[in-house]
Order: sequence, then structure tokens, then C-alpha cells
Amino acid sequence: MNGTWFNDLLDGVGAAGAAVRVTVISAEGSAPRGPGAAMTVWADRFDGTIGGGELEHQALQTARALLTDENDGAWRREVRRYPLGPTLGQCCGGRVGLLYEVLRAEEGVALVQDSFDEEALAVRPLVSGTALDLVQERKQDRDGWPLGVRRAVREMCAGIRHRETLVIDGYLIEPLARTLAPLFLYGAGHVGRAAVKVLSDLPFHIYWVDTARARYPDDMPPGVEPVIATDPARIAAHAPDGAWHVVMTFSHALDLDICRHVLSATGFAYLGVIASKTKRARFVRRLRDEGIADSALARLHAPIGLPGITGKEPASIAVSLAADLLIRLEAQRRAAKPDNVFRTEEKQ
Repeated sequence: MNGTWFNDLLDGVGAAGAAVRVTVISAEGSAPRGPGAAMTVWADRFDGTIGGGELEHQALQTARALLTDENDGAWRREVRRYPLGPTLGQCCGGRVGLLYEVLRAEEGVALVQDSFDEEALAVRPLVSGTALDLVQERKQDRDGWPLGVRRAVREMCAGIRHRETLVIDGYLIEPLARTLAPLFLYGAGHVGRAAVKVLSDLPFHIYWVDTARARYPDDMPPGVEPVIATDPARIAAHAPDGAWHVVMTFSHALDLDICRHVLSATGFAYLGVIASKTKRARFVRRLRDEGIADSALARLHAPIGLPGITGKEPASIAVSLAADLLIRLEAQRRAAKPDNVFRTEEKQ
């Protein structure tokens, strides 16, 4: 599931006339953000962050200076490298490389192809004065690309590796959409609302399932899709492989039914239920009696969240749950990296 940032950027450029996108392309030693972190700088505001502190302050000044510069009409792009300790006085002490790209309305129009969709990758050399090359999944090989670039693009398009920003052999590979994990959250009560508030800013596309529209808040956070169902367990039964499921409805019977449908499949990434240890034991006993295998029951997480956080307030539960899911998501993505990817990146 993807959340598009690129179209939002083009819409903003169309309204404001110009913007500068600042992307972290390298991070050595201790650095505030890694490659792929980015912010978009306008004349009067900015979106996103590359880590804050003096580095971000300097980047904002540089970006706004580029916005006022006249140039020869070429695609304006510039790479600058910052020793954080000696130059900027940041105690983290690493080194960061930033790519600055000036994007004006006419360039934005030129970037959009007829076949443009959310699955596109942007692949371009880190050289001034060259235009973006939008690469669709079906256009996997391009003459002139180094072997490492072609391999990384093929692996992303084939789903062998996670789509991420990479710098390989002097080229930047960047997904034009964020890769979001599909998360089905069942229940729009107090804890559900607190959980959605935290999770909506994380790399999940949230399908928020409940039985009636009146159970949801009036304002729905971005990236959250309400799913109204008289029988939420049927939604669980039709969720895609790789989905994450968090169950916290108003009914223990409904919770149990949802768990039954999720555990009856094999392709889910995570199943968690807001529950005491007693509730979990009861669920496990009932589900085992209904024929759910012990190997599947071992994947039922209850209580949810990190074990060291014991607060029962909705906000505490939400933060604990979000932290646990992030740890699991990062572990899943690290495990999905093929060995040859590590070897390719270590040479950079």
C-alpha cells in the first residue's frame, strides 16, 4: 500500500510557483537522519524534516537562497556535504550529504508522464543540470545505468527488497510514494481513537473498522480509511496477505470472531488483541477447541504493546502499541533484504 508524496509536491509547486526538495543522500557515523529523509522548502514554510538542529537550519537557508537564484533554465540540483561536528557544532559528529533540487511549475509538468502511477521510481544521477528520469515498473532496464543501479531497481520492482531511497554508483533511487503496511484496526472506542492518532503518522495505511459511522470522530486523520461493517470479522477474512491486525472492539465475542478469521489464514503479518492474560488464555482455549493450530495461536499477541509499559490510559496503550509495531515492522524489512543488497551498499 502506498501513500503518494510526489503528487502533493507537484500540487504545492503549482500553487506556490517553486520549491526546493532537500534529500539526505548519505549519512556517516552519528547523524540525525538516514538516507531518504527529506523536506520540501517553500518561500514561507517547509514540510518534513532532515533531523532538526543546525544542519536543518543551514539547509533551510541554502534552499531559500536557491529559490531566489536565477539560473540558465537547467534543472537546478546541487550536492553539499556537511561535517556535523567541525562545521555545524552538532555533538553527534557524523557527516551528512544533502541533495538540493529546485522544482518549478514547468519542470513539474515535464515530470508527469501519461503512464505515471504510484508505483514509479525516480532514478537520476547526482550531477547538476540533468532532468529526473521517471521509471515505471515495466521499464526496468535502462542503457547506461551502472550494474548496481539496474540490479537494485529490478529487486524493488520484483518485491525482493523493500522500496527505499538508495545511493548507488553515483545514482539516487527514490520511490515516488511511501511504502505503507496495511493495518486493520478494529474498534473506534477510546483506545482505538488514541491508537489511530499515533499510528496515522507512522508507515501504515490504516483501515479503521467498526459497525457504524457514528462511532468515528468527526475529523479523520490523513492516511486513515474508515471501513463500516455490520460484521467486522468478514473484513478480517478478506484482508490481503501481509496485513497487520489490531483488535479492540466493544465486544469480547466480536474480538474472538475476528481473531478466528485472521488465524484461519496464514498470510497475516501480525495479530494483536487488547486483552488481559486471563482473556488471552480464554481465547486460546476456545480457538484451540475450534481447531486453530497451536502454531497459529502462538502468533496471537495479547496483551498488546511493549511489556515494560504498564499504563492503562488510552494514550499509554497507543504509544506502547505503536512502538511495538514499529520494532516489528523494521525487523520485517531488515529480514527482507537480500544478501547481495548489503554487499552492494557496503561498497559505497
